[in-house]
Amino acid sequence: MGYSLDSKVKEILKSDAAKAVLDKYAPGSSTNPQMKLVGGLTLRKLASFPQSAYLVPHLDDLDAELKAIEE
Repeated sequence: MGYSLDSKVKEILKSDAAKAVLDKYAPGSSTNPQMKLVGGLTLRKLASFPQSAYLVPHLDDLDAELKAIEE
């Protein structure tokens, strides 16, 4: 299974490698209980919300690192 910005948050949180990439760009996100509320959203959709605006400049890097994960 590959990961990308179009992966759902809940799928990313199931993978240690994908969680590490997410935490690199959004520190503490993998342990934030509020992430369960957005588990059905893709990272791309989540980044469209104003609360996640800090991710926007890093989306290309985040996507590339997620796609590079081999599990």
